[in-house]
Amino acid sequence: MSTSIVFPAEWNQQMAVQLTWPHIDSDWGYLIEEVEKCFVNLAEAIALRQHLIIVCKDIDLIKSQVGAKYHNNISFFEIESNDTWARDHGGITIYDNGKPVIYDFCFNGWGMKFAACHDNQITRKLFKAGAFPEYGYSNMNFFVFEGGSIESDGQGTLLTTEECLLSPNRNDSLSKQEIEGCLKQFFGAERVLWLKNGYLAGDDTDSHIDTLARFCSPDTIAYVKCTDENDEHFDALAKMEAELKMFTQANDEPYQLVALPMATPVFDPDDGHRLPATYANFLIVNGAVLFPIYNCETDKEAMDAIKVAFPDRDIVPIDCSVLIRQHGSLHCVTMQYPASLGSKIK
Repeated sequence: MSTSIVFPAEWNQQMAVQLTWPHIDSDWGYLIEEVEKCFVNLAEAIALRQHLIIVCKDIDLIKSQVGAKYHNNISFFEIESNDTWARDHGGITIYDNGKPVIYDFCFNGWGMKFAACHDNQITRKLFKAGAFPEYGYSNMNFFVFEGGSIESDGQGTLLTTEECLLSPNRNDSLSKQEIEGCLKQFFGAERVLWLKNGYLAGDDTDSHIDTLARFCSPDTIAYVKCTDENDEHFDALAKMEAELKMFTQANDEPYQLVALPMATPVFDPDDGHRLPATYANFLIVNGAVLFPIYNCETDKEAMDAIKVAFPDRDIVPIDCSVLIRQHGSLHCVTMQYPASLGSKIK
């Protein structure tokens, strides 16, 4: 497919990352102090390396929490939000003839599971506030789509899951073939690799790809592997692994697969349900990989594994044990904005 549109890979040079800060009037109210500490750690790890956009309810409050030495590398925007999952309500950047354009898709709370009326307006309000002076804007609210549901190798191949993109509460009037056609048109893609298998207990997203399998380079995919036959995930993740082994690159060569361990089971301390702890939910930033850990025995094994996929980047652990209490992790609360020649974020 000849196209002027390119969907850059996450490892491309970035200009900024967005965080949408938790607040006491959201579902985080009962965990606000714990989750704020996590966000401060994450914000400072990002701002140390590149620009950071923070969407928040109270700028002065957030400035008092984040170290002052990082403030020059942070833009603060006071915008109302329902929740914190910037990966899914944030804009998705493509290049159109070399110019960065941010797609503003419809976010409907993962198939109308949760309120999203404020979150669905954040990208538009950021543009109105001047957050992206050199980026184009494209209103894509006719299509329900979340950033966590798609992976790009930057060379025309997308990776996704049927469970999410074919969910009836997203774009139920469209067939799989029609949705694939939309993805190719929107993102300039030549190929879409669909996973039929794979899930995490406690996940609200209908199996977002960023919880299961991730491009690390055009020829490498990291994925969650379960080796415990007694774990409820064993069969589904084994089938997912088999699918990944069958996938080929555009040149017909198989992918190099990097297995990430299934995290030691983590359970909610209040009602005991299993939480979706996953090491696949890492964020690639300039010069580093911010890597979720859960204070469990598999953390070191997972960090050693991801280093194989990113030998030239620092691996920076971020304690995300509080994030999974609301069924997401590190990648879920972030959205990167790729850099382009001469571009800047205010």
